[in-house]
Amino acid sequence: MSSNDIIVSLDIGTSKVRAIIGEVVNGAINIIGVGSADSEGIRKGAIVDIDQTVQSIRSAIDHAERMVGIQIAEVYVGISGNHVALQSSHGVVAVSNEDREIGDEDIERVIQAAKVIPLAPEREIIGVVPNQYLVDGLDEIHDPRSMIGVRLEVEATIITGAKTAIHNLLRVVEKAGVKVGGLILMSLAAGHLCLSKDEKAIGTVLVDIGAGQTTIAIFEQNNMVATSTLPIGGEYITNDISIGLRTQVDIAEKIKLKFGCAVIEHAAADQVFKVNRIGSNVDKEFSQVDLANIVEPRVQEIFHLVHLEVQRLGFSELPGGYVLTGGTVSMPGMLAVAQAELATSVRIAVPDFIGVRDPSYTSGVGIIQYAFKYLKIAKQTSVVKKSVSNPKKSTATSEQRPSVMERFKNWLSEFI
Repeated sequence: MSSNDIIVSLDIGTSKVRAIIGEVVNGAINIIGVGSADSEGIRKGAIVDIDQTVQSIRSAIDHAERMVGIQIAEVYVGISGNHVALQSSHGVVAVSNEDREIGDEDIERVIQAAKVIPLAPEREIIGVVPNQYLVDGLDEIHDPRSMIGVRLEVEATIITGAKTAIHNLLRVVEKAGVKVGGLILMSLAAGHLCLSKDEKAIGTVLVDIGAGQTTIAIFEQNNMVATSTLPIGGEYITNDISIGLRTQVDIAEKIKLKFGCAVIEHAAADQVFKVNRIGSNVDKEFSQVDLANIVEPRVQEIFHLVHLEVQRLGFSELPGGYVLTGGTVSMPGMLAVAQAELATSVRIAVPDFIGVRDPSYTSGVGIIQYAFKYLKIAKQTSVVKKSVSNPKKSTATSEQRPSVMERFKNWLSEFI
């Protein structure tokens, strides 16, 4: 595979840092490598310790590099948080070509014109999302290239964020030894991956429930029209389990992942486990029902707060209902609680790629797809080949595999 076919995304979450490598083949994306590491230095989605975060990013990138046998030089980084805001803008330019044919240069100029907006000193533009183009007054054009016209306009959504959060994010990634190809709003990328064209058109709420925060993104008329972040997530469930069972937080997290159930009625009384309690040398036995009695009220609260926040944003009942994603929604019973609390249609979105069929990978895969489709980066070099001294991959299986990899590396060396 050639280096210009590779796109790498970096999802820096509260519980995990994930580096995902996507390969573009004939216009389709294949996920060929995934690296993950426990997040250190991140609290509720915000960076609180630069050095620890850098170490987590390096671990995730190293893991992904070893899996595929390449060296990552550039990544597309997801950004989220309550500091992110959306702002409508309008740009107008005259078509520059003598034959009045609209080209890439005209589109770039009109996007730059849309960026000319009043901004507070502490804020910065993250990106521009064109909602529609207008050519000589004709609207609802999504790609005006090669059309003939005199006047080109764009109606766009400007994504802005706090300079402090943006610069700290860029700093940790660059200190980890990789270049930032671009910042992409995670809720926007996840929406393009999870939602169908019809869902984005009629109005749908995308809810990404992570460990430290829950991000709400509302799509309507094919555009993201509102976003908000709540400082609640799977960590709150873990903390409740830790207090309820009087055990350490890391033990509570393992119990949640293995035995967690969000609905008391669905829990099994015969599913039992022992817990090492704080202040005691004797393990105590609990059932999944005991655990569900702790988990269900917190999950109900999370969805109740999500519903209130959607109403606060000015949207009561959207025809498309709610689409859930994020690592926390993997817990059994989450969908049933969501349907009861939100009282509308709800489904869970999962990436349809081998190796990442889990809601926790939605944002990372979405970043790859969004970067390929909208940032036109398929032709940019983002990786440099390196030979791998240790042929044992994390995905290695049979004894014949090293010899195959050696032959592959020898073939590659002819082109390096």
